[in-house]
Amino acid sequence: MAGEQVSARVDSWIWSVRLTRTRSIASDACRGGHVRVNGVRVKPAHAVRAGDEIRLRHEGRERIVVVSRIITKRVGAAVAAECYVDKSPPPPPREETVTVAVRARGAGRPTKRERRDIEKLLGRQTPEGRGRRD
Repeated sequence: MAGEQVSARVDSWIWSVRLTRTRSIASDACRGGHVRVNGVRVKPAHAVRAGDEIRLRHEGRERIVVVSRIITKRVGAAVAAECYVDKSPPPPPREETVTVAVRARGAGRPTKRERRDIEKLLGRQTPEGRGRRD
Protein backbone atom coordinates (compact mmCIF):
# COMPACT_ATOMS: atom_id res chain seq x y z
CA MET A 1 0.00 0.00 0.00
CA ALA A 2 1.17 3.52 -0.74
CA GLY A 3 0.25 5.01 2.68
CA GLU A 4 1.67 2.16 4.79
CA GLN A 5 2.75 3.35 8.23
CA VAL A 6 6.17 2.62 9.69
CA SER A 7 5.21 2.67 13.39
CA ALA A 8 2.22 3.06 15.72
CA ARG A 9 1.51 3.37 19.43
CA VAL A 10 1.58 -0.01 21.14
CA ASP A 11 -1.79 0.49 22.90
CA SER A 12 -3.43 1.54 19.63
CA TRP A 13 -1.96 -1.41 17.73
CA ILE A 14 -3.01 -3.96 20.40
CA TRP A 15 -6.56 -2.62 20.24
CA SER A 16 -6.57 -2.43 16.43
CA VAL A 17 -5.67 -6.10 16.00
CA ARG A 18 -8.32 -7.10 18.56
CA LEU A 19 -6.06 -8.44 21.32
CA THR A 20 -8.08 -6.29 23.77
CA ARG A 21 -11.69 -5.12 23.58
CA THR A 22 -10.99 -1.42 24.19
CA ARG A 23 -8.06 0.91 23.80
CA SER A 24 -8.32 1.94 27.43
CA ILE A 25 -7.88 -1.71 28.49
CA ALA A 26 -4.75 -1.83 26.29
CA SER A 27 -3.44 1.40 27.86
CA ASP A 28 -4.12 0.13 31.38
CA ALA A 29 -2.29 -3.12 30.56
CA CYS A 30 0.74 -1.09 29.43
CA ARG A 31 0.67 1.09 32.55
CA GLY A 32 0.31 -2.01 34.74
CA GLY A 33 3.43 -3.61 33.25
CA HIS A 34 1.53 -6.36 31.41
CA VAL A 35 2.87 -5.46 27.96
CA ARG A 36 6.45 -6.09 26.82
CA VAL A 37 7.91 -5.19 23.44
CA ASN A 38 11.07 -7.17 22.65
CA GLY A 39 11.33 -8.14 26.33
CA VAL A 40 11.07 -4.57 27.72
CA ARG A 41 8.07 -3.20 29.65
CA VAL A 42 6.63 -0.28 27.75
CA LYS A 43 4.32 2.69 28.22
CA PRO A 44 1.18 3.08 26.06
CA ALA A 45 2.85 5.57 23.69
CA HIS A 46 5.79 3.28 22.82
CA ALA A 47 6.22 2.92 19.06
CA VAL A 48 5.96 -0.58 17.56
CA ARG A 49 7.38 -1.55 14.17
CA ALA A 50 7.06 -4.60 11.95
CA GLY A 51 9.11 -7.47 13.38
CA ASP A 52 8.68 -6.49 17.05
CA GLU A 53 7.64 -9.22 19.51
CA ILE A 54 4.81 -8.18 21.82
CA ARG A 55 3.94 -10.11 24.99
CA LEU A 56 0.57 -9.26 26.53
CA ARG A 57 -0.77 -10.75 29.79
CA HIS A 58 -4.54 -10.38 29.56
CA GLU A 59 -7.53 -12.29 30.93
CA GLY A 60 -5.44 -14.93 32.66
CA ARG A 61 -3.21 -15.91 29.73
CA GLU A 62 -0.14 -14.63 27.95
CA ARG A 63 -0.34 -13.72 24.28
CA ILE A 64 2.92 -13.65 22.30
CA VAL A 65 2.66 -12.06 18.85
CA VAL A 66 5.13 -10.82 16.27
CA VAL A 67 4.06 -7.69 14.40
CA SER A 68 3.86 -8.25 10.64
CA ARG A 69 1.87 -5.16 9.65
CA ILE A 70 1.22 -1.79 11.33
CA ILE A 71 -2.36 -0.55 11.56
CA THR A 72 -3.99 2.09 13.76
CA LYS A 73 -7.67 1.72 12.86
CA ARG A 74 -9.66 -1.20 14.25
CA VAL A 75 -10.41 -3.71 11.52
CA GLY A 76 -12.35 -6.95 11.14
CA ALA A 77 -11.09 -10.12 12.78
CA ALA A 78 -9.94 -11.69 9.49
CA VAL A 79 -7.86 -8.63 8.53
CA ALA A 80 -6.54 -8.23 12.09
CA ALA A 81 -5.26 -11.82 12.11
CA GLU A 82 -3.08 -11.00 9.09
CA CYS A 83 -1.31 -8.21 10.98
CA TYR A 84 0.56 -10.50 13.38
CA VAL A 85 2.03 -13.96 13.76
CA ASP A 86 0.64 -15.65 16.87
CA LYS A 87 3.26 -17.57 18.88
CA SER A 88 1.15 -17.88 22.03
CA PRO A 89 0.94 -21.16 23.90
CA PRO A 90 -2.48 -22.80 23.48
CA PRO A 91 -5.09 -21.72 26.03
CA PRO A 92 -5.70 -24.15 28.89
CA PRO A 93 -8.59 -26.59 28.36
CA ARG A 94 -11.89 -25.50 29.84
CA GLU A 95 -11.82 -28.38 32.34
CA GLU A 96 -8.66 -26.97 33.95
CA THR A 97 -10.04 -23.48 34.46
CA VAL A 98 -11.14 -22.91 38.04
CA THR A 99 -14.85 -22.40 38.50
CA VAL A 100 -15.79 -19.82 41.07
CA ALA A 101 -18.83 -20.16 43.26
CA VAL A 102 -20.92 -17.03 42.77
CA ARG A 103 -23.47 -15.88 45.29
CA ALA A 104 -25.75 -12.89 45.14
CA ARG A 105 -24.31 -9.92 46.97
CA GLY A 106 -26.01 -9.41 50.33
CA ALA A 107 -27.46 -12.93 50.37
CA GLY A 108 -26.02 -13.56 53.82
CA ARG A 109 -24.33 -16.70 54.99
CA PRO A 110 -24.77 -19.80 52.87
CA THR A 111 -27.16 -22.46 54.07
CA LYS A 112 -25.86 -25.91 54.90
CA ARG A 113 -26.97 -27.21 51.50
CA GLU A 114 -25.34 -24.25 49.68
CA ARG A 115 -22.13 -24.75 51.66
CA ARG A 116 -22.04 -28.42 50.68
CA ASP A 117 -22.58 -27.48 47.03
CA ILE A 118 -19.74 -24.93 47.22
CA GLU A 119 -17.41 -27.48 48.84
CA LYS A 120 -18.32 -30.02 46.16
CA LEU A 121 -17.69 -27.46 43.41
CA LEU A 122 -14.29 -26.57 44.83
CA GLY A 123 -13.35 -30.23 45.19
CA ARG A 124 -13.13 -30.10 48.97
CA GLN A 125 -15.93 -32.51 49.66
CA THR A 126 -15.95 -33.85 53.20
CA PRO A 127 -15.30 -37.58 53.62
CA GLU A 128 -18.31 -39.85 53.90
CA GLY A 129 -19.33 -41.06 57.33
CA ARG A 130 -18.93 -37.73 59.06
CA GLY A 131 -21.81 -35.85 60.52
CA ARG A 132 -24.85 -37.18 62.37
CA ARG A 133 -24.60 -40.55 64.08
CA ASP A 134 -27.56 -42.94 64.12
